[in-house]
Amino acid sequence: MFFGGGAPFGGPSPSGSRGSPAETELYDILQVSPGATDDELKKAFRKRARETHPDKGGDEVEFKKVGAAYDVLSDPEKRDTYDKYGKEGLEGGMGGAGGADDIFSMLFGGRRGGGGRPRGPKKGESVQHPLTVSLEDLYNSKKFKLSVNRQRVQYPEGMTPEQAVSDCTKCKGQGVVIQMRQIGPGMIQQMQTACNQCSGSGKEYKSGVKTVKEKKTLEVMVERGMKHGQNIVFGGEADESPGVLPGDIVFVVQQKEHELFKRKGADLIIEKDITLRDALCGFTFGIPHLDGRTLVVKVPQGDVIKPNAIKMIPNEGMPIYKSPFQKGRLFILFNVVFPDKIDISTISSLSTALPASTGATKAQQFTEDLKGENVEIIENLVEGKADDFGSVAATSRIPGDATGDDDDDDGHGRGQGVQCAQQ
Repeated sequence: MFFGGGAPFGGPSPSGSRGSPAETELYDILQVSPGATDDELKKAFRKRARETHPDKGGDEVEFKKVGAAYDVLSDPEKRDTYDKYGKEGLEGGMGGAGGADDIFSMLFGGRRGGGGRPRGPKKGESVQHPLTVSLEDLYNSKKFKLSVNRQRVQYPEGMTPEQAVSDCTKCKGQGVVIQMRQIGPGMIQQMQTACNQCSGSGKEYKSGVKTVKEKKTLEVMVERGMKHGQNIVFGGEADESPGVLPGDIVFVVQQKEHELFKRKGADLIIEKDITLRDALCGFTFGIPHLDGRTLVVKVPQGDVIKPNAIKMIPNEGMPIYKSPFQKGRLFILFNVVFPDKIDISTISSLSTALPASTGATKAQQFTEDLKGENVEIIENLVEGKADDFGSVAATSRIPGDATGDDDDDDGHGRGQGVQCAQQ
């Protein structure tokens, strides 16, 4: 099932001009027209919030109504549903949604028709699609134009969307059918399954109503500070089906790996390899940032960077979502790359310049104190790996060890085995 433009039951598109809404109570609360833009809604909400705020002499109930009205009208999906079906449409589309009870309690006196059961059209299933983006896109924001297809409904001339739908002839509008299956002699199993004729909706289109595939271009805005796994929702843009509101199109942000930066929350981190000379003597290097700037980092002489040291630059991480002028932090993990060999001619200079090792002094003194006794000097060290530690079992010989006795040749030193004699 793919998707495209249009509104439920062939109505006006949410992105186009708005028709007359089913009711205007929420618009009246904010004192705006039903055709108000998002900016006009925001300005009206701020004005009405100031006028009705209890701290400024306003009425607390009216203040809460203003907030609840804006909560609905500032959400494209809720607003579109309200425009077409009024509060009953919201009840059907928002059943189980977080905060819906609070909104209805404030705006409509807590009435949720049918003894708590949602009224109005049922909402169809949402369709999810991945949207692969770069870390630069999430830092700077980017608009994607995606051509998509969805199922649209065409009605015969003179037929309204409400007239085009009737109860399913197979399940009689129940959405489920009862199947009987014999599982043994005299044993019948009764099973309830979703009706395959109406896909469980209980509704179907009358004769003459057609469904077609229509292409539409959606503008998907990736905002600054969005994160991996975040959803971008286009309300009511999924397939049209009889008797239900179209579901949503949901794009799921999928962040690609970056060659330099790694992200955690709003923080960024990079790894920087430096030489031993840089670590001891100071250095300068540049970081190409995600917005095209180059951050020049200077480590002054006299500051020693130790292996695996971490430094932090405030306010140079990712933008905070919905607060793009606030940013996280940029961390730098320094890897000190030691030389494999040092020229003998430089050792004297290095020894003079660098602080003396207390361990070396003690070792020299220890050697002097033990002259003439059983002392062994180790000068040739073999390269080892951390993973090798503990890999030799206590009962094993080290491979290639020529110091042990090779008792395997003559059988001496082995435990006495069990011999099987063949008769």
